[in-house]
Amino acid sequence: MNYIVFDLEWNQASTKDKEVKGIMFEILEIGAVKLGEDFEILDTFSSLVKPQVYKTMHSMTQKLLHFDLKAMQSERPFPYVMNDFLTWCGDDPMFCTWGPSDLTELQRNMQYYGMKQISTGPLKYYDVQKLFSLGCEDGKSRRSLEYAVDFLKIKPDEQFHSAIGDARYTAEIFRMIRDEEILPYHSYDNFHLPQNREEEIHVSFPTYSKYISRSFKNKNVAIKNKDVYHVRCSICNEPTSRVVKWFTPNGGKFYLAVVRCSVHGYLKVKARIKKLDEDRVYVVRTVKPIDKEMVLSIRTRYEKAKESAEKYAHYQKSKSSNSDL
Repeated sequence: MNYIVFDLEWNQASTKDKEVKGIMFEILEIGAVKLGEDFEILDTFSSLVKPQVYKTMHSMTQKLLHFDLKAMQSERPFPYVMNDFLTWCGDDPMFCTWGPSDLTELQRNMQYYGMKQISTGPLKYYDVQKLFSLGCEDGKSRRSLEYAVDFLKIKPDEQFHSAIGDARYTAEIFRMIRDEEILPYHSYDNFHLPQNREEEIHVSFPTYSKYISRSFKNKNVAIKNKDVYHVRCSICNEPTSRVVKWFTPNGGKFYLAVVRCSVHGYLKVKARIKKLDEDRVYVVRTVKPIDKEMVLSIRTRYEKAKESAEKYAHYQKSKSSNSDL
């Protein structure tokens, strides 16, 4: 297995109404560094791509990239560059990127051009931006590549916002921070979801567990599904009992609950309902051990959310009654 640390540069429609369905971002450059199993640098890959979808540069993209789209018409189309890139990657590559976007957009461009996909389900990879946060900061913050280069005192001798330059920086950061405590925390790209229950992702990390579901018709169907609703302990995988029911904190971006394992105590459950292009949804759920103080904090949030929901229901009922008069 080799680690393929890659970066993409892309363009998009100048205005929303000119956006082409199925390809919000058109890849214009691929840069990559190949690392061996001992993290030694084996090779590099760099290629521009012929623009075929968007013929003018988005204003913000132009400020960062300075591409000449007319001059790039002599470059090869995406499928040819992509096939070369995949051949260069070799068998069983482990992709590594700065942040979660590049692998998704790479697969989206492949799908747009009708290419054979590199995965039929969630694709395991390393998000080096996340690893940097886990190894050097609080594990929650997400910093820019420039910040990490400066933080680790890496000599800035490559151009930022160049695919090969950013890939080199990302590879160097990965080589500096990787250790036995960091490497277990791989990520999953969910451009292609599990097709059925048997293919769903259940993975345990040192400090939490993660579940990635198949797609569901809508949010209500998803949250009531037994595979989503019934939670097992992130440590021993045994069934748990409910302590705080599912609720949505202010904003409604995710669901929270608290469960209890008879052996390992209290666990926080967090479920994000994510929309798909075809109007269906899927669930990414995490389970993490917590202490009694956190349980009380979540219970307080639950009571506030319940009170707000009751007030809103009362308001709606009063509003309906008044309209009938």
